[in-house]
Parts: sequence; structure tokens; C-alpha cells
Amino acid sequence: MKRVKWATVLLAFAMVVAACGGDDDDAATTTAGDAGGTETTAAAGVTGELVIESWRNDDLAIWEDSLIPAFEAANPGITVTFSPTAPAEYNAVLSTRLEGGTAGDLITCRPFDASLELFDQGHLASLNDLGGMANFGDVAKSAWITDDGSDVFCVPMASVIHGFIYNADIFDELGLSEPTTEDEFYAVLDAVAADGNYEGLAMGSADQWEAATMGFQNIGPNYWAGEEGRNALIDGSQKLTDAAYVDTLASLAQWADYMPNGYEAITYPDSQNLFTLGRAAIYPSGSWEIGLFNEQADFAMGAFSPPVKSAGDTCYISDHTDIALGMNAASANADAAKVFLDWVASPEFSSLYANALPGFFSLANEPVSLDDPLAQEFVSWRGECESTIRNSYQILSRGEPNLENEMWAVSASVLNGTLTPADAAQRLQDGLDSWYTP
Repeated sequence: MKRVKWATVLLAFAMVVAACGGDDDDAATTTAGDAGGTETTAAAGVTGELVIESWRNDDLAIWEDSLIPAFEAANPGITVTFSPTAPAEYNAVLSTRLEGGTAGDLITCRPFDASLELFDQGHLASLNDLGGMANFGDVAKSAWITDDGSDVFCVPMASVIHGFIYNADIFDELGLSEPTTEDEFYAVLDAVAADGNYEGLAMGSADQWEAATMGFQNIGPNYWAGEEGRNALIDGSQKLTDAAYVDTLASLAQWADYMPNGYEAITYPDSQNLFTLGRAAIYPSGSWEIGLFNEQADFAMGAFSPPVKSAGDTCYISDHTDIALGMNAASANADAAKVFLDWVASPEFSSLYANALPGFFSLANEPVSLDDPLAQEFVSWRGECESTIRNSYQILSRGEPNLENEMWAVSASVLNGTLTPADAAQRLQDGLDSWYTP
């Protein structure tokens, strides 16, 4: 991959929009796109004031300065307001507003069960008839569709990709190359440890979730063969006590030898600071860090995908469906909301959004050209590896103990040396067996 010297990245958007209305059309129209999908044109005669509910308060400027102006320029009869809530409060606040009839017209959807519950409660409208949904494949829609596949209820907006970001200046100084196999990965970490001037891995276990998300779910797909293994857990043909999962945890346990002293007390923000201050060689994480690291890291960065066990093995990446947009079933502006959702499904929105938020990748069928080279490196793995999603998110975290939360706890315990990989896997399977029947 090509390395890039990062400074402040200025993004310029060329918004070429045209108001193309029919003589008597009262809703959005679609035309065939070059890539075989649909491309939304401006709606004639549709008006309304739309409010978007979201947990992404960090994105306020992007919506107000880039996304909404592009839409409103093509649809002058519709105005849009982005109204975010603090991430930790979003689910509760949104539920209260929906129950009280005060929620916005458009609902930003978290993946899988949280949004499925809103649909089952009648709060999210079915989008089966939305023309723009033709721009997305089954995997893209999988996080916002009913278990039987009969109703899709949110327009997919973006995914995030797991991997490893590294300090290219440290790699150059120590004569290191990007690892592609596990042996090469640990050889790189051994070389960093032998030098003694830097930490190998910028990560801690204090917050627990990063042990699972940045560790277990990062390297695991190469062990359980991505979607094959994920679906096998759901149908019961595989168990979390199988070798693939024990071996994933065993590999994760080795990371402790290369993490900072006292890593048990290191939080997620601590590990971010450790890396951006140039004190660690490798940051296990994912593409969602790109925007922050572009701002804070004053050194060259590169990225590599999770190393495979042996050279020539098929590689797998967690290309996790992360965010979508649905319609409040009680919206008084349903026609305008559908026009906006068709635009969100369009190539124009995909390009604007993916370039405004480097590391959040379009889920549409049509490829998007990215301005950010590190983001482009991450998304290039889609052409080299098989894609999957985090294996705890669909169906398997609906009961108690919640599999996702259990993975946090056991992954951190494995790193901390208080639980063996085999015992950790047994705990995960026992918890799942206590409430889930395939």
C-alpha cells in the first residue's frame, strides 16, 4: 500500500445538482443508472420540513454544511434539519419521542436488533417500495431487514472496516514491513519490543469493549471463515467452543506481551493518545479512527488487514454494517421523507458522505471514489478479502446473557490472563445455550 504524510485534510465537494421535475409527478422519480442501480432525480411538487434524529452529534457540521445543502438545492420545496442526541442517550430519548409522537421524520438506524425492535413496534416504516433500495445488495441490507427478509426498513448508509493502523515512521526506522501472516505479525512486534523505544500495540483492556471489537472481532473472521462461520453459529452447526473460536482467543492472549505496562488500566482514549503521540507502532482498531488520527497524528500512517494464519490463505475482513436511515411511520411528511431517503440511496449522497467521513464506507453497489488515501487503503481490502460482519450482532445478542457484552468481558479477561481461551469460549457458549435455540 502507499503511505501518506498526514496533515490537515481539506475536503472539497463539487455538488452538481439539477432540479428535474416532470409535468405532473408528485413524488420522486428514478432513472436507470450506469451501474444498474437507480439514481434519484429531483421531486416536483413535494414539500415539507423534515427533521433527522441521530446519535452522530459529531456529524452536525457535515450535515449542515455539505449534505443538506446538496439535497435542498435539488429539492427546493423540502427543508431538512439535522437534530442529533448524545450517543449514549440516543436509544432512550428516541424511544420516548416515538412513544410521545414528537420524534423527527427520519430516524438514524443502528444495526440489527435495536432498529428491528423499532420496526416491530410500528415506529419505522417499511421501505420495500422505495426505488433507491435497488442500489443495495443483500449483505448491505442485512442489518435492517426482518429475519424472514420480508421487510427492509432503513436505507444503508455506511459500514466500518476493521484492521490495523501503524506508524510508518517507526516501521521505516526499524526496517519493518507490513505483515501478511500471523508469524510476520508477531515478528514485527518482537522487533519493536527488542528496540525498546516504542510500545508494540496501543491498546488497553480497561473499557473491555475494545478487547472484543478491536481484538476478537478484528482477527476472528480469518479463523471462522467470515460469513460461513457466523451463519454456522446462528444455525447451530458450529459452537463457540470449536477450535476456530478458542484459537482466536489464544491468539488474542498473545497480544498482552506487546501491550503497555499496566494496560489493564488503559482506557480507549488513552490508547488513542498513545498512538497519536507517536509512542506505539501499531493500533488495532478500524477505519472509524481515520478522521481523528488525520487531525492528531503528526507522522506518516499506513494500514494492513488482519494477517492470515498461513501465506495463501483466504483473508476475511469485518466490514461491519454500521449506520442507516429510516422513516418514522408516524411522520406527517411521508412523501418528502421518501424523496430524501431516495436521495440517501443515490450515488451522489454516497460520494458526499464517504468523503466527508473518511473511514465510513458506502454500502451501495456502485463503487465510490475516495479522496482520503488511508480510507482508500481500507476499502481496497474488499477486492482482496471476503467480507463479513461482527458475529455477535445478528440474532445472537437478543437474550441474556447478551453475547456481545459477554464477548467484551471474556476478551478482556483473556488479555488480562484471568481466563484461559478454552474457559472463555466455554463461558460464551454456556451463556448462549442458556437462552438461544438455533
